[in-house]
Amino acid sequence: MKIHISILFIFFFILGHTQNADQKDTFVKDNFTKKEVYIPMRDGVKLFTAIYIPKDISNKNKYPFLMQRTCYSIAPYGENEYRTKLGPNAYLMKDKYIFVFQDVRGRYMSEGTFTNMTPQVDRKTKKDVDESTDTYDTIEWLLKNVKDNNGKAGQYGTSYPGFYTAAGILAQHPALVASSPQAPISDFWNDDFLHNGRFMLGYFRTFPVFGVQKTKPENKAWYMDSFVKQTSEDGLKFYRDMGTLKDGYEKYYQNNFFMTEIMNHPNYDEFWQKRSLLPHLKNVNHAVMTVGGWFDAEDLSGPLNIYKTIEKTSPKAKNTIVMGPFSHGAWAQEQGKHFHNQIYFGDSIATYYQKNIETKFFNHYLKGNIKEDAGLPEALMYDTGSKEWREFASYPPKNAQKVNFYLAGGTLKNTAGQGFSEYYSDPNNPVLSSDNLKDFNGFTPKNYMSEDQRFAVGRPDVLTFTTDVLTEDISFAGEIMAKLNIASSSTDADFAVKLIDVYPEDFKPLEKKDGVIYPNYHQMVRSEIMPARFRNSREKGEALVPEQKTAVNFRLQDVMHTFKKGHRIQIQISSTWWPLFAINPQKFMENPNFATKKDYTKAFIKVYDDSSIEADVLK
Repeated sequence: MKIHISILFIFFFILGHTQNADQKDTFVKDNFTKKEVYIPMRDGVKLFTAIYIPKDISNKNKYPFLMQRTCYSIAPYGENEYRTKLGPNAYLMKDKYIFVFQDVRGRYMSEGTFTNMTPQVDRKTKKDVDESTDTYDTIEWLLKNVKDNNGKAGQYGTSYPGFYTAAGILAQHPALVASSPQAPISDFWNDDFLHNGRFMLGYFRTFPVFGVQKTKPENKAWYMDSFVKQTSEDGLKFYRDMGTLKDGYEKYYQNNFFMTEIMNHPNYDEFWQKRSLLPHLKNVNHAVMTVGGWFDAEDLSGPLNIYKTIEKTSPKAKNTIVMGPFSHGAWAQEQGKHFHNQIYFGDSIATYYQKNIETKFFNHYLKGNIKEDAGLPEALMYDTGSKEWREFASYPPKNAQKVNFYLAGGTLKNTAGQGFSEYYSDPNNPVLSSDNLKDFNGFTPKNYMSEDQRFAVGRPDVLTFTTDVLTEDISFAGEIMAKLNIASSSTDADFAVKLIDVYPEDFKPLEKKDGVIYPNYHQMVRSEIMPARFRNSREKGEALVPEQKTAVNFRLQDVMHTFKKGHRIQIQISSTWWPLFAINPQKFMENPNFATKKDYTKAFIKVYDDSSIEADVLK
């Protein structure tokens, strides 16, 4: 079966794999010489590498290395076949570096066996390998075999290449002076395929990319015949026809090694624990600029967690974070008037980032004096409510204070109540994650991160809590905790929490898209889902006691958003969020991934009035 062409387009756009420059542009071929080599790793495995060397390189005109390691192919292959774009942006390409691209183990033309989120080896013998040792060995080979380099190396990558960049930080090669992990995965339990352990069903179509091993060197995608066929413009029909997660796995992916791993590991066991990069990010001693997007539906938590971890563990690191109003990797593509889904955020935002932040970072540390600071802000965060860049000396900002907004009687208050709100959750009639049925055909989710949530208001299985009209601006800047006190008539439940900005009824946008009703728009600002089974421990699920009041506390992903005067703040809570996330059967099972329709259990669920949303609010 072959994947629909629109899905392929989304796939390659998201991964940043396409070459978007004019195919007639000959700058790269005119200014660089391309070499293809196999670089040996310490265990003997050879990794296929393409090196673009400036033609004007010399003993008097030396260049640094700027490297990307990827599982998504370093095409085009062949020393006479040139990319039309090098590096993370056109400014850096025109400034010239020795650009290096490498297929990681088990992918495309490289040798070895591919594994997802390669476990990091803490105490290495000479034979132990991981992504950091492969990074070290590659840099070492380049320094010795590419003439007239200046002795410095940098690395970058977005999405999965962002993970390889983050893992490469741990190489601690003395020549590695600048790393920029962008939209990186940090822990598979909370990035991409899982959120707090709940399977992200919206990723269902991606699994051929990650779960099919190649058997020989490949210069094209060998997994194409494994894609699930698109049969209707109504993407919801596919998920309705598929049935349960178990049904989908058995129908499409029993031979997919990665899907099998996910299905068989419902808890945060050793399999997932060793795929977390965060415990290893220690003693970082070079410049790191982590980049993310506030509307990144794939890897929002990764950049935030990597920055915060390095900040705590590595005082010698020059540690910077940039978060913009972007979807996954969209900072690499200038769109002029910058929208996410239906919301306008300003003009030329990607260009501002590329020209003034990214280019400055690499040029300073790879071509300047690494002992001096690059002059970048510690935290450059785009406020998605006031729609402006804001600079902070620390993140979360030190002038933020934690404020609790209590969920009581349909309102958000500053004091707790004594009653409860209740809803009836039926896994057979789940709350939809979007009312855009075409979007469900996408390769990965994207638009829901800022989507209008009016479609969910009024459902009997969605609780809604809203403030009065704000009389002054309120800026959320940092972390958010959902502190829920709940009770269910059954033994398990998920809790999906959405933070929403409700626009005034007379709202007039600066720029708009046709057909969108902007007055009273319910823009989702942030969200997260939490299985109650993991409320006490991620390592082992625990059943709810029916009708017993129980605390379920969990973090939503961070936010930088000013709720403007005249707007309202809203919280929505439900126990299904489908088909974005797989359905919880609402009956405790040792492995809910294999739930059948017979396991689906209807439940009455209470949310008590002493529940709250705790947010970092700027003073």
